[in-house]
Amino acid sequence: MQRQFGERPPSPRSVLLAEVAQATQRLADAGVPSPRFDAEELAAFVHGVKRGELHNVKDADFDARYWEAVSRREAREPLQHITGRAFFRYLELQVGPGVFVPRPETESVVGWAIDAVRAMDVVEPLIVDLCTGSGAIALAMAQEVPRSRVHAVELSEDALRWTRKNVEGTRVQLHQGDALTALPDLDGQVDLVISNPPYIPLTEWEYVAPEARDHDPELALFSGEDGLDTIRGLERTAHRLLRPGGVVVIEHADTQGGQVPWIFTEERGWADAADHPDLNNRPRFATARKALP
Repeated sequence: MQRQFGERPPSPRSVLLAEVAQATQRLADAGVPSPRFDAEELAAFVHGVKRGELHNVKDADFDARYWEAVSRREAREPLQHITGRAFFRYLELQVGPGVFVPRPETESVVGWAIDAVRAMDVVEPLIVDLCTGSGAIALAMAQEVPRSRVHAVELSEDALRWTRKNVEGTRVQLHQGDALTALPDLDGQVDLVISNPPYIPLTEWEYVAPEARDHDPELALFSGEDGLDTIRGLERTAHRLLRPGGVVVIEHADTQGGQVPWIFTEERGWADAADHPDLNNRPRFATARKALP
C-alpha cells in the first residue's frame, strides 16, 4: 500500500525489543515458567531502566551482556540471583546464593497475618518470624504494621549474610538460632508467630523446579519424609511463645491442605485451626489461636 503524502513512516522496532523477543523464545524453549517477564526484567536490569522504559533504550546503547544474563536464566539459574534482587509486597530485597528466594504465594500469607494483627486490640503488637530467610516476612510485617515489634529468627549463616543487609536500618530485631528453641525470653508474650518453614517431602526431590532444587538451600526446602517435621516442631515453639489468644500462621505446600490444621489440635492447646487458600485458590497456609485458659 502506497503511503499518503505527509504520513510518517512506521517506526522501526528497537534493537533491544527485538532481542527481548528472541530471548523470550529461548527462555520458553528452556522451560522457564514466565519467559516474557524474565526476558524483560533481565533487559531492564542490564540497561539500568524500568521494564516499562525498555523502548526508550537507544539502539547504540544495547548492552551485549544481556545475552550473558539470558544464558544464565536459560540454564534455570533463578532470575533473582542474576539481578540480585527480589520483590515482595512493597519491598525490594537483596538475595543470592545461600538464601531462599521469597515467592509471590507467600504474599497472601503475610496479608492475612497483617489483617489479623490489625484486628487485635494491641497498641504495639509483638510479632515473631521463624525461619526468616531473606527477612521478607518480618520486614513486610514491620513496614505494614507500623507500631509492631518484630523479631526474626534464622539458623543459617549463609542466609544471614543476606538477612543482615535487608534488615539494616529497620526496627526488625534479627536473631541467629534454631527456630525450635528460639527466644525463650519472649515465652507467653507474643501476639503473632508466623513462618514459611521448609515443607517439601524428601521423596519429592526430583519433582522440585530446578530454580529451587539446584539453587535454594536445602535447609529451607526439605523437612522429613512427609515434609511436616519442622511444622510439628514449630507447633510447640508457637504455643510456647504466644500469649493466650495469640495467633500462629504457617505456610505449607498446596498438597498439604487439610493436614497441617490437624497438627494444631485442641488437645495441644489450640482453637480455631483452619486452612486458607492463596490467590490461585490453592491451600497455602494454616492458622490457629492459642486457647484461653
